Amino acid sequence: MYLATTGRRDAPPTPSGVRRRVPGTVLALGAVSLVTDVSSEMVTAVLPLYLVLGLGLSPLQFGLLDGLSTGATALVRLLGGATADRGGRHKLVAGLGYALSACSRLGLLLAGGATGWIATALAADRLGKGVRTAPRDALITLHSPPEDLGRAFGIHRAMDTTGALLGPLAAFALLTVTADAYETVFAVSFSVGAFGVLLWLLLVPGRRGSGPAAPPPARGPIDETGRRPAPPRARGGLFAATRSPAYRRIVLCAGLLGAATVGDAFLYLLLQRRLELDATWFPFLPLGAAAVYLLLAVPAGRLADRTGRRGPLLYGHGALLLAYGLLLAPVPGGAALVGVLLLLGIFYAATDGVLMALAGPYLTEGRQAGGLALVQTAQALARFVAAVAFGAVWTASGPETALVAALVALAAALCCAARLLPRTPAAPAAPKALRED
Repeated sequence: MYLATTGRRDAPPTPSGVRRRVPGTVLALGAVSLVTDVSSEMVTAVLPLYLVLGLGLSPLQFGLLDGLSTGATALVRLLGGATADRGGRHKLVAGLGYALSACSRLGLLLAGGATGWIATALAADRLGKGVRTAPRDALITLHSPPEDLGRAFGIHRAMDTTGALLGPLAAFALLTVTADAYETVFAVSFSVGAFGVLLWLLLVPGRRGSGPAAPPPARGPIDETGRRPAPPRARGGLFAATRSPAYRRIVLCAGLLGAATVGDAFLYLLLQRRLELDATWFPFLPLGAAAVYLLLAVPAGRLADRTGRRGPLLYGHGALLLAYGLLLAPVPGGAALVGVLLLLGIFYAATDGVLMALAGPYLTEGRQAGGLALVQTAQALARFVAAVAFGAVWTASGPETALVAALVALAAALCCAARLLPRTPAAPAAPKALRED
């Protein structure tokens, strides 16, 4: 049983089988993410078409831009996490990240067809995401019972994904009404993003501990006595969490798996080529994966809390491996479309929030944002390398060769992760000792 969220060590545990309320902070963060994702996915849904079909960029150029937009977040994640941990300034730092991402839409609007300015705007958007992600996820960790971290992240990701569903629909409607005027999409995206910043200022509480209902920080995994020890004090700076061998293995596995993860945009482009879809329908492709993600995010989080978070993370990447294989298999186009979108949704539901919940119990008290930032940075840098490599192989040898290389790399990474990831205990405290390895 976990300690009640009043912060008292003598607080009675929640009775078994009683469903706990979702913390209000998690719902507020989810609302902000929903609105912000409407803004970002409006752009993401049309960007591959705008760059590859509209401006005529090669797959290598698109891979460089896509990789830059991911890799630009790497060091900024560390900076954002470390800054947020100093004095508990999670709201301030994350709010600046949301504002930067919203303003980047104006950069796209003013860039015209200049690749350099487009790259700058995309980098600004990703920098904003890098700054805000770790402090935001740290707030989820700080305001949720440790046994419910998977559920809390699942609820947040489900609300976030609702925005991912609405964004492409809004983009499609605007392109239809304005006769493919991409500038209108960028302008509306900026307005929606600005509204998300306003919600952040109004709904999300400030530093933890400023109110009477502030919950205690998340505590570490259950030890061999069946009790949950208090977390270590914040010592050692940004890399304090790396003292834990289990945490180091999580960071390593995040990098290995990220290096074999092909960006969604590439997979959608492959589907578009295979099915010869009209450009008008391209923004709808992300909706299938987002719908599956929305339906499965909370169940996947609850399952991870009950059975341990290692298994869902591995199975989720296994779903991505099957998606690669399906794109290579000689199956009808309709079956490939449904299968790939379904598997992509399963992949994100079982990995996105679950990875953060897996790392959460190993974080040093007062260094939650920095610890999560290290995991996210390893993943972002690896995905940057993957995007550039995939685009280069596609340009040199064709999409099939690039996809085969990605499939082999992901299979190897999965084998390594299966051996390295720590086996965390399930959420309910078992009467017998639980082992960590």
